[in-house]
Amino acid sequence: MPYISVESGALTSEQKKELIERLTATAAEITHIPEQFFTVTIKELPDENFGIGGKSIDEIKRNYIGKEH
Repeated sequence: MPYISVESGALTSEQKKELIERLTATAAEITHIPEQFFTVTIKELPDENFGIGGKSIDEIKRNYIGKEH
């Protein structure tokens, strides 16, 4: 049974639905394994649990939004 796992920040219900559908369809197309055999999980983590370049995503977003205005 193929297993696809995605880790990301917060997603809307619609985004999760689309990710599950499209990841499953694409993987099935590439592998020729029927879609019903795929399992997809989405693990959402708070932005303060991610870091890039020594800064949390939460901090990067705050600084980015602040520069737009």
